[in-house]
Amino acid sequence: MHEEATGVDGVGRVLVVIPTYNEAANVSDIVARVRRAAPAVDVLVADDNSPDGTGAIADAMAGTDPRVHVLHREGKQGLGAAYLAGFAWARERGYDAVVEMDADGSHAPEDLPALLAAARDADVVIGSRWTRGARVVNWPLRRHALSRCGNLYARLALGVPVTDATGGYRVYRRGALEAMDLATVCSQGYSFQVELSRLAHRAGMRIVEVPITFAERERGDSKMSPLIVAEALWRITTWAVQDRRQAVRRGLHGTPTGQVRWP
Repeated sequence: MHEEATGVDGVGRVLVVIPTYNEAANVSDIVARVRRAAPAVDVLVADDNSPDGTGAIADAMAGTDPRVHVLHREGKQGLGAAYLAGFAWARERGYDAVVEMDADGSHAPEDLPALLAAARDADVVIGSRWTRGARVVNWPLRRHALSRCGNLYARLALGVPVTDATGGYRVYRRGALEAMDLATVCSQGYSFQVELSRLAHRAGMRIVEVPITFAERERGDSKMSPLIVAEALWRITTWAVQDRRQAVRRGLHGTPTGQVRWP
């Protein structure tokens, strides 16, 4: 993919946001891989005051590479809060698109050029584990089944036409972020990705899925927990009930959904 000095061809200035908490073993490698795979993008490490020194490692990288930046946050506040802070950081600095990417290597930076290419003609691009052509590597059968079932439930309950609503490897064009009511976002964990999928769909954004190779982390501890799964199921069910109530009200009274904006 051709990349201009001012950004990525057809997309503009791109910021890759990588939230971290105790990712000292992974952060250097993942940032270096992003810089090799897509030299025209900038990287923001959003660190939640990791006690293992992740923030200091990121600072050292930023000191030698002007395209690497660090956002130091006060403490562990959750994945969703980290991404929302990254979105705000990008907006304040005039970026045209923001990429979500995990720090643990499960999202291959080598797939990023394909996601950015798809973003030329889409508002939101999801790096999908479950669309045709995708691969999932070294995941236990239990996690595989949990993700498949969770995504099926989200699709049926919310009517979001994607196979991987929980996937966290994404590109958001600036217009998509401006069209979603991010001020209402309240989820953390993996339900955050479902919530943004729902908001993008409700705002009429064009969502495209691109197959990726997803690999289980090799170093560090997974942030997945039963509490995260329970939160996602509870929130999906709550949103589904809310959406159906709104649909009934619109049918009875012709109430418009309204235009939501990014404050």
